[in-house]
Amino acid sequence: MSQQIFDVVVIGGGPGGYVAAIRAAQLGLRTALVEREHLGGICLNWGCIPTKALLRSAEIYEHIRHAGEFGLQVQGASFDLAKIVGRSRQVAAQLNAGVRHLLKKNKVAVFKGSGRLAGPNTIRLQQKDGVSELHASHIILATGARARAVAPVEPDGRLVWSYREAMTPDRMPKSLLVVGSGAIGIEFASFYRSLGAEVTVMEARDRILPVEDADVSTFARQAFERQGMKLLTSATVVSLRKESNGVTAVIDAQGARTEIRAERVIAAVGIVGNVEDLGLEGTGVRVENTHIVTDAWCRTGEPSVYAIGDVAGAPWLAHKASHEGMLCVERIAGVEGIHPLDKTRIPGCIYSRPQIASIGLTEERARECGHEVKVGRFSFKGNGKAIALGEPEGFIKTLFDARTGELLGAHMIGAEVTELIQGLSIGKSLETTEAELMHTMFPHPTLSEMLHESTLAAYGRAIHS
Repeated sequence: MSQQIFDVVVIGGGPGGYVAAIRAAQLGLRTALVEREHLGGICLNWGCIPTKALLRSAEIYEHIRHAGEFGLQVQGASFDLAKIVGRSRQVAAQLNAGVRHLLKKNKVAVFKGSGRLAGPNTIRLQQKDGVSELHASHIILATGARARAVAPVEPDGRLVWSYREAMTPDRMPKSLLVVGSGAIGIEFASFYRSLGAEVTVMEARDRILPVEDADVSTFARQAFERQGMKLLTSATVVSLRKESNGVTAVIDAQGARTEIRAERVIAAVGIVGNVEDLGLEGTGVRVENTHIVTDAWCRTGEPSVYAIGDVAGAPWLAHKASHEGMLCVERIAGVEGIHPLDKTRIPGCIYSRPQIASIGLTEERARECGHEVKVGRFSFKGNGKAIALGEPEGFIKTLFDARTGELLGAHMIGAEVTELIQGLSIGKSLETTEAELMHTMFPHPTLSEMLHESTLAAYGRAIHS
């Protein structure tokens, strides 16, 4: 059996794994990456990136349909679903090739195959042409996660879709039932609704987008319902009856039974970590609820074994995985001045219509933590750029500690908030208070001015509301 020796071996080539490998190589460590399927992982190939391409097509279609509001005339607007899907796949393929180039540029050894722990500092590598061993001083597990299958809505690839089938439909369903109202479910609901499908979204919790601030959830529900979505909360699927080209779902919604018929169902009820067949048995690596337990430096209970990204638990976000990858290898390399992961500084984005973005504590959670909270809120209707864009619906909400002025959290819904959130992400990283934000000059006319106004509003000083 052939053997090769490295300083770092990363198992998994998603946004956590490939970033960790590149950063390790930049720091002078002999680095290998093992990936069994697609470089870039689910995010680049079947998640974050291709879904944004789909949503961009839907957004442009929406703009065309409302062109008259801007003094423009467009007749006979239609869409070609095959071309929309084809563009999405092309975008993913382009970026996949880009990741391969970056790994080659940084001299990372890439192995296509499956890796599993096979003793201290040892990985058993299974490839098409046989089995070999990789030895490494440090092993990073970045194997990601997959969609959770929950009865009776287990994906079957035909009538009940996972995210993969939802991204590559061969025809446009006239009606759709989305089970789960988190980021994945809501983004697909927005895409298909924009293209004309009758969409019903159901959520087991008592409100949609249950991890978001309650004010955002309420506003989002109103916006989605105005678009024609049907939203059911405190609802579960009791049974599914599959037919030749559709499904009838028996739903228990707030204690009442009802039936919903849809051509297709999208299951979006969470994810489970890919912890199987990693050789964790007999090691110090601990798994809880399908995710590997780590400390603030991404270390597991097994010496020299680390875990990053989705397999290491929530929040399941690509940028969190990439940050953990860099943090992990910089710790390994002894880089000075790095800090452990602070999850309150991880922004979250949902690319629905309207967009949603957040960082830090919700108002409810901030009060539960004992903070006396100052709350600022500013509406898109008071912003000149939003009105000029024809996007006056939405708001920005900021939370500050009344005693210290610490920025505790921010919650946004409206046009381009997935870009705006980064301003307050930087603010949290710099440990900013309301004073710095109040004295920052925001350019006019921009949507970013609402960050300033929302801060001012928390202290009774808003100008335009």
